[in-house]
Amino acid sequence: MDDGRKVGAYGTPQKYDPTFKGPIYNRGCTDVICCVFLLLAIVGYVAVGVIAWTHGDPRKVIYPTDSRGEFCGQKGTKNANKPFLFYFNIVKCASPLVLLEFQCPTPQICVEKCPDRYLTLLSASQSTSDFDYYKQFCVPGFQTKNVLEILRDGICPAVLTPSKPLARRCFPDIRAHKGILMVGNETTYEDGLGARKNVSELVEGAKKANGLLEARQLAMRIFEDYTVSWYWIIIGLVIAMLLSLMFIVLLRFLAGIMVWVMIVMVILVLGYGIFHCYLEYSRLRGEAGSDISLVDLGFQTDLRVYLHLRQTWLAFMIILSVIEVIIILLLIFLRKRILIAIALIREASKAVGYVMCSVLYPLVTFFLLCLCIAYWASTAVFLSTSNVAIYKIFSDLPCPEIGKTCNPETFPSSNESRLCPAAHCQFAFYGGESNYHRALLGLQIFNAFMFFWLANFVLALGQVTLAGAFASYYWAFDKPDDLPAFPLFSAFGRALRYHTGSLAFGALILAIIQIIRVMLEYLDQRLKASGNKFAKFLMTCLKCCFWCLEKFIKFLNRNAYIMIAVYGTNFCTSARNAFFLLMRNIIRVAVLDKVTDFLFLLGKLLIVGSVGILAFFFFTHRIKIVQDPAPSLNYYWVPILTVIVGAYLIAHGFFSVYGMCVDTLFLCFCEDLERNDGSRERPYFMSPELSDILLKGNSKEGKEAEAEE
Repeated sequence: MDDGRKVGAYGTPQKYDPTFKGPIYNRGCTDVICCVFLLLAIVGYVAVGVIAWTHGDPRKVIYPTDSRGEFCGQKGTKNANKPFLFYFNIVKCASPLVLLEFQCPTPQICVEKCPDRYLTLLSASQSTSDFDYYKQFCVPGFQTKNVLEILRDGICPAVLTPSKPLARRCFPDIRAHKGILMVGNETTYEDGLGARKNVSELVEGAKKANGLLEARQLAMRIFEDYTVSWYWIIIGLVIAMLLSLMFIVLLRFLAGIMVWVMIVMVILVLGYGIFHCYLEYSRLRGEAGSDISLVDLGFQTDLRVYLHLRQTWLAFMIILSVIEVIIILLLIFLRKRILIAIALIREASKAVGYVMCSVLYPLVTFFLLCLCIAYWASTAVFLSTSNVAIYKIFSDLPCPEIGKTCNPETFPSSNESRLCPAAHCQFAFYGGESNYHRALLGLQIFNAFMFFWLANFVLALGQVTLAGAFASYYWAFDKPDDLPAFPLFSAFGRALRYHTGSLAFGALILAIIQIIRVMLEYLDQRLKASGNKFAKFLMTCLKCCFWCLEKFIKFLNRNAYIMIAVYGTNFCTSARNAFFLLMRNIIRVAVLDKVTDFLFLLGKLLIVGSVGILAFFFFTHRIKIVQDPAPSLNYYWVPILTVIVGAYLIAHGFFSVYGMCVDTLFLCFCEDLERNDGSRERPYFMSPELSDILLKGNSKEGKEAEAEE
């Protein structure tokens, strides 16, 4: 019978080598050119950061800007005690210029507080006290003129309306009483020129200006929720970390029992979720307003509104039921493979137990990723605020000069001012010349690309380090006596010393694909308004193709890094060898390796579901014992989602160690089968427990394949 080592479509199987004892220590540097490119790119990235921090001004994002381009409420300026921006005529904000220029075509000044009553300039001029109050909403330093000249020159607003600050801007105090819109206590207002207008016009202008700030308002409320709930969020994340750690420790000693307990608990948690949704759905039957359709309701920032609808709980119940059925069916069809996967997990538990510090390595990866994210975010903010102030001509009357750039210092004596006596030079936005704008856009793209490259490099470094440590465990014939003293630190040192270039190469390929995906998303957003169906179809196909390509490259890179950790070959050679090895064992990859991934996913869902349910009952004040300590929130879904996402990341960090361990042991197992035959001369390196169940399953698969042939 053939020994199975003939050359096939997927390369030559490994041959027996009595000198091979695991990760090779005598190795050389690989992919040096990519290492040099990475170092040069990092130097360029630092230069981009210096340029951004030198020319950028984050105050442009934080503080509002008046018509002269001066910040409101900024310390050290003449507007330090004037934190709010006041619009002379909020109705002008309904102009299309708001969307094109992101600036209302009406004078704006910084004020100490927003107006709290109705008052027209005509009526205020009849009273000294009223006029003194009115002057604080006029252009600072104006000389006393008659009312007509003040209105003509745009020195003061024609009318004041009761307003409230929102995102440091004064907006009309809009209220709804019995379906009627009101500002203050009035349904109409005087425009300051003797005519009365409906409040709806005022509301429309406020909506246009407010539309650009709704996201900021939501962000402010979310930030407020974080300030009162951050310590409870930390407690929830600590609970998630303790549950994950306890789960990992129990897997070390009770792998089989823990896997089955995990499966049963996931089914029970989902079952409880379905039951709870049904109870809420039944409870809302007959309540006023509970039968409103989600489509008719539209998007609401306060998610509590949705929880008072029967349709919401019905949708939750259907989604959870579908997930429950899918998991049960998968467990039924994979019941035999689960036994084999448990054996692999049990072996991985032993490896993690002997290299226990590997459980803490995700903290190193998390710290390095935080550095990458912080540098990228700060550079992006500074770059986006590196533009200069642009001033443009605005006028209430028709004028050919409207929209042209101007200089506020020289505008009063300029030719444009003589051609348009009613025009004024006003701050429009932060921008620059077209070449300057294109250069900033290019720097932003480079910033995003470097973030992807460095983030992928950090992840690759972690994968190679863990793979090297766990490969040392597998290829130790007498475990744990033949293990090196510090397998994790040794693997980390080898990765940085010899394979920085290979890691940079793999990360570069992935970064190129990811930046292309980002650009496709940008183009897709730009093409949505065109209505070209063919362009949309083509864009959808491209996005789908690059998504699939990214998933494949991630899978290939992961296995290539394992081969790099073991053999010390360059990236291309490692990727080819890993791919061929997997293709020669494609049945095991499909039915064994992915079953363990499914079991780990169930473990993550169990931890996230348990912590998420606990957070939901706590932040909705449904736990009577801790009702008083629970904070009052604008949106209680903010801390709940934060805890859920954080719990998933924590659980993923712990289980990623197990996942990398299983993948490494699996590839080493496939290599072991090709190198050795289990005889006394060529014994297997795998443990007896692992060989019993894996080789038994392998022999059955072989017999079934032969019977089918």
